[in-house]
Amino acid sequence: MPELSIKLTTANLSRLSAEVQTPAYDRRELIPHTIHIGVGGFHRAHQALYLDDLLAMKDTERWGECGLGVLKSDDRMRDVLASQDHLYTLVERSADTQSARVIGSLVDYIYAPEAREAAIEKMSAVETRIVSLTITEGGYFIDEGTGGFLVNHPAIQHDLQNPTEPKSSIGLIAEALDRRRVRGLAPFTVMSCDNLQGNGHVISKVLSAYASLSNPALEAWITANVAFPNSMVDRITPATTPADIEWVGSRFGIDDAWPVVTEPFLQWVIEDTFSNGRPQWERVGAQFTTDVASYEIMKMRLLNGSHLAMAYLGALAGYTYVQDIMADPLFVTFIERFMEEVTPVVPIIPNTSISGYKKSLIERFSNPTINDQVTRICSEGSAKIPKWLLPSIQELLDRDLSVDLLSLVVASWIFYFGEGVDQSGKPLDIVDVRADELTRIAQPAGTNPLPMLAVQSIFGERLFANETFRQKTAEALRMLSNEGVTATIKRYLAP
Repeated sequence: MPELSIKLTTANLSRLSAEVQTPAYDRRELIPHTIHIGVGGFHRAHQALYLDDLLAMKDTERWGECGLGVLKSDDRMRDVLASQDHLYTLVERSADTQSARVIGSLVDYIYAPEAREAAIEKMSAVETRIVSLTITEGGYFIDEGTGGFLVNHPAIQHDLQNPTEPKSSIGLIAEALDRRRVRGLAPFTVMSCDNLQGNGHVISKVLSAYASLSNPALEAWITANVAFPNSMVDRITPATTPADIEWVGSRFGIDDAWPVVTEPFLQWVIEDTFSNGRPQWERVGAQFTTDVASYEIMKMRLLNGSHLAMAYLGALAGYTYVQDIMADPLFVTFIERFMEEVTPVVPIIPNTSISGYKKSLIERFSNPTINDQVTRICSEGSAKIPKWLLPSIQELLDRDLSVDLLSLVVASWIFYFGEGVDQSGKPLDIVDVRADELTRIAQPAGTNPLPMLAVQSIFGERLFANETFRQKTAEALRMLSNEGVTATIKRYLAP
């Protein structure tokens, strides 16, 4: 084990341990054909890795990427990457293996809050061929209940009134596309890599709605020329902790201010629809298909839905990490049964075993080295639940099938806001943009779920009107309040 860590820079790559894989290509040859908005842990563990793998092949285009930060908090990423020549360490860990590699596909980074014009011009440049995004659900300005564009959001209103000085990702992309239109340049592809069903359709709808308000000529040009491929991405990637940074230094001898620690599993399913070329990702494991939706539904209903199933109940039970939840046989059985309840509304995919996929999820959730925090899974539930949980409930109800465990999960989310503490009395760290609003609704209601279920921007009208769903959620909420988490789960699992 190294005694001293070495600062991660281009000049120091040759000094790193031989067990650390480093870029074997000349990064000076890379052209940032991709601009990626939202460079966080997931992007660096996923899309940037695929590109790095591709660049390791000598007979491929020298396709690099430039990161783009839109949020004020992105200044830290800018500073860290600049200090490391835009290099970073990616560590894959499981119970049996651990490996480290330095990723070199990211060659530049622009911090838009202080350089909006530079950001727009970078996207407008002829060499830019793809603008990709991981900006989380909130970055798309979609009303969760109606699916409509939040045109009155302050950020959108600002951008409509100041189109050449936009603050949002939507405004930045629109202005860059408009400049390309005026200059007679081919458009770039807009590729969402966020965990949204039909993510390409979502960003297309939002951008078109914005353009229709700002410049109808731009909207027509976008409709005629810009591609918005759907994609499904999968890799569990927790937020980097100080302990991770220290461990990377002590174990691999790398002084990296913001490494990424992730699981070995990796998947990317993409619709092959691009405006202006793309990398040959299929050579490094990406799957191209005309039916991304089936993969998305399978993942969201089984993986993401199971995450929510364990998260709120696990938080209320006092667990901190996902692997701790999965070390509890009661929770393992609960998650397995939850997936069984959801399976009837999971699509059948050729050459894909649903039972094998479910088994792999249990193994991935149980990985003892990832330290995925329950708080991360619980965060922004008001945006996640309408996408990952409620569609399953509605379809099962439409088919007169059981929603017992799914209703319990909804009840646990309501109880999470209403109670505010775990079963030992420790305050819960609630991270949700709507936390204040939802807490004000849930706390006075006690064991009555109707005030929360009546929030149409989350539940819509149909589910709220469904008497079966309302009764089952109320029963689960009363049980959680009266008997606690463990006893409630046991009751639900009883024959």
